[in-house]
Amino acid sequence: MSLRRRTVEVLVAAGLLGAALAPPATASPGHGPGRPVPLRVATYNIHAGAGPDNVFDLDRQVAALRALDADVIGLQEVDVHWGARSEWRDLAGELARRLGMRVSFAPIYSLDPAAEGGPRREYGVAVLSRYRIVSAENHEVTRLSTQDPNPVPAPAPGFGEVVLRVRGLPVHVYVTHLDYRGDPSVRVAQVADTRRIMAEDREAERGPVRQVLLGDFNAPPAAPELAPLWRELTDAEPGGPTYPAQDPVRRIDYVAVSKDTVRVRHAAVAETLASDHRPVVADLLLRR
Repeated sequence: MSLRRRTVEVLVAAGLLGAALAPPATASPGHGPGRPVPLRVATYNIHAGAGPDNVFDLDRQVAALRALDADVIGLQEVDVHWGARSEWRDLAGELARRLGMRVSFAPIYSLDPAAEGGPRREYGVAVLSRYRIVSAENHEVTRLSTQDPNPVPAPAPGFGEVVLRVRGLPVHVYVTHLDYRGDPSVRVAQVADTRRIMAEDREAERGPVRQVLLGDFNAPPAAPELAPLWRELTDAEPGGPTYPAQDPVRRIDYVAVSKDTVRVRHAAVAETLASDHRPVVADLLLRR
């Protein structure tokens, strides 16, 4: 399947199907004509299923994600049949099934199977959603590959976008994982790519465009390379650091929303040691 477009609509077991298709509890009040629509979102770097102890424990992460009670979750460092560190499992699909959510997975890397006839080894980002995924795209942005011994910055996939319909409103949700290196030059290029892609969506739509960007930006809010993002987006500002999870000192995980069409009611950093990052959860209001 093409790296540029890979969406999976997860049909959960019969016992969960009704809950998955029902309107989320957080979206029930105040959805009449003209009233803003509530939406709870979260972002979480899941460290390929391992906590700060480097022990793979997906049960621990399922419990942490369920506790967020989010309608939409952006995930980073997601393994899909990648390797022994995550027991060769499809973390995107398994988390979706166990949480009763739909999933769109956007691989950064898609490598040949470890054994002939096996599934491709993939690693990337994902969106989990209680709402139906109307469309999805795996955009290319500038990357410095970790799989190439002599990498140079080049376009590569792994900037995921889904369009959801939330109480009749289209919502563009993006999930990203920016470069981790100390030199910010690749992040500068990635921010420019991000703004271009989001601007193209605004230009293509008729009427208000609701945009939510979720991700691990690998830079603090005041970093110069992130400054261009804040021209169009509002940082949810959860009020605490997110990394490292054990004793966090830096905020590098973000919920950011379009200024004129989405309002942040409240945001917080969740206290959990299920990964080496802490998740950020935010309650939003979508303007009609």
